[in-house]
Amino acid sequence: MGYKSLKDCLDDLEKNNHLIRIKEEVDPNLEMAAIHLRVYEMGGPALLYENVKGTQFQCASNIYGTLERSKFIFRDTFSKIQDLIEIKNNPVKAFKNPFKYAGVSMAALSALPLKNPLSKPVLFKETTIDQLPLIKHWPMDGGAFVTLPQVYSEDIDKPGIMNSNLGMYRIQLNGNDYLLNKEIGLHYQLHRGIGVHQSKANKAGKPLKVSVFIGGPPSHAVAAVMPLPEGLSEMTFAGALGNRRFRYAYQDGFCVSTDADFVITGEVYPNENKPEGPFGDHLGYYSLKHDFPLMRVHKVYHREGAIWPFTVVGRPPQEDTSFGQIIHELTGNAIKHELPGVKEVHAVDAAGVHPLLLAIGSERYTPYNQTKQPAELLTIANHILGKGQLSLAKYLFITADDTNKLSTHKEAEFYQYILERIDLKRDLHFYTNTSIDTLDYSGTGLNSGSKLVVAAYGDKVRTLAKELNLSLKELKTFFYPQIALPGVLVFQSSKFESYEKAQEEFKNFNEEIKQKQIDLNGFPLIVLVDDSSFTAATLNNWLWITFTRSNPSHDVYGINSFTQFKHFGCDNMIIDARIKPHHAPVLERNPDIEKRVDKLFEKGGSLSSIK
Repeated sequence: MGYKSLKDCLDDLEKNNHLIRIKEEVDPNLEMAAIHLRVYEMGGPALLYENVKGTQFQCASNIYGTLERSKFIFRDTFSKIQDLIEIKNNPVKAFKNPFKYAGVSMAALSALPLKNPLSKPVLFKETTIDQLPLIKHWPMDGGAFVTLPQVYSEDIDKPGIMNSNLGMYRIQLNGNDYLLNKEIGLHYQLHRGIGVHQSKANKAGKPLKVSVFIGGPPSHAVAAVMPLPEGLSEMTFAGALGNRRFRYAYQDGFCVSTDADFVITGEVYPNENKPEGPFGDHLGYYSLKHDFPLMRVHKVYHREGAIWPFTVVGRPPQEDTSFGQIIHELTGNAIKHELPGVKEVHAVDAAGVHPLLLAIGSERYTPYNQTKQPAELLTIANHILGKGQLSLAKYLFITADDTNKLSTHKEAEFYQYILERIDLKRDLHFYTNTSIDTLDYSGTGLNSGSKLVVAAYGDKVRTLAKELNLSLKELKTFFYPQIALPGVLVFQSSKFESYEKAQEEFKNFNEEIKQKQIDLNGFPLIVLVDDSSFTAATLNNWLWITFTRSNPSHDVYGINSFTQFKHFGCDNMIIDARIKPHHAPVLERNPDIEKRVDKLFEKGGSLSSIK
């Protein structure tokens, strides 16, 4: 089905019982976000907010809240796009099985963007930023944000839509020092295509023209987040996925998506930055206030009956998790073609995506050796950490599975496999003083931190402990031991004060283990946290706490640790995942807002049918 607009999609969802209308007046200040979060957690439908305080425009959210709903939206093209990506990665398949891939050529016909269509709905009327739905998501947010934008820019050396970039970078509409209606904030992170465009424009001393598309056919939003193979543009992908050519025109020198619901045009001048944030982000913490590019607003357009789509991010899983699922479903085994020897790479959503990668590779370098140990895996690890946004990862656990039964998406089983085989004197490989995700505040500064590759391969060397030794409960340095997973021991401790104090604490812990002669061989991994019961309660809690609150170079210790020829090893690895003074605040909901939202779910409320 080729949706011509966002409204077309929402009407289709409603017709098929995938959407509920909220008729009560709702407040864009925290209340709408609270509604969305609760409905998403309940596995509920897409939402259409008909009466939004302070604006004439309706809003929609949770459109992509489940993988099933996303596949329903793209039900006519999903399999064709999978085939298209498969052929892009391996063209020989089309020659070997032409009938299987016959539908790809039809999808390709929708891929070519269409310039200057006769109808340009988005140019129906102009408005101003203050008339838009100014949705604030979390209590400490610096203002209202656009959370499903499609940010368009072109290469000044190669202008035109086929050399453009379309990305989903958050936009701050008001607050801080922004001049309302004249300035907005443009936040983008490392390894984003728009950064290349801005660097070229800055070098030439010219402003970069930027257009922010909001709404339009849902294929446009998916295209903005899709990690596409090189040479395939976001606009052609949007056309193929949506079964409708991407329509565009130029207005005052700015590209506008004519099918969008809203378009904000503006310019980013060299060296013009202003503080952007804070913003409650997808790691489950606030990203703090930092200088980011300032966009001078030129004009704001909207179509007749425009609908403002939004999402809310926070501690995963959230709706953006579903975007990741869509991407995984569509791209399938593309990573195998891009990185030789790689079988799987899984960016773990529960750990905030970028902090933790799990990977399965091949181990073919030394088949003549009777002793199995990582060799090719280390080469593959370097390939992974040199690939696009994968390079922002903090922890990479990688192994090879000769049985081909292991899956990175079954995290508990994966960790059991690794921990049964790991040699902690050999298998830990650190990268210090390097780049990490912009949103990760566990490091030493913005974009700065460290990485740890844990490459384990070979025969099983230990049986993982599943029960607590009573002597562990008698320790004085750390307390309240819990088992998070087989082989993973979680301790609670007093609040983190300083790294000097932490080193003293771990020294005392080592001595205590020696004095009491406690056998920890069944626990190759120990994690120190602020609340051991909460951390060990669920797999997702353990993943989130452990890998979002630690910086490998600073927070990894060991029982009987040593450093030889710059290599760190130990008998048991310890990760200090306590909250540190420099960490960003955890996202917490406003109880008063939650009480206000309750009425929508009570008898007679628009959401009373959601269970």
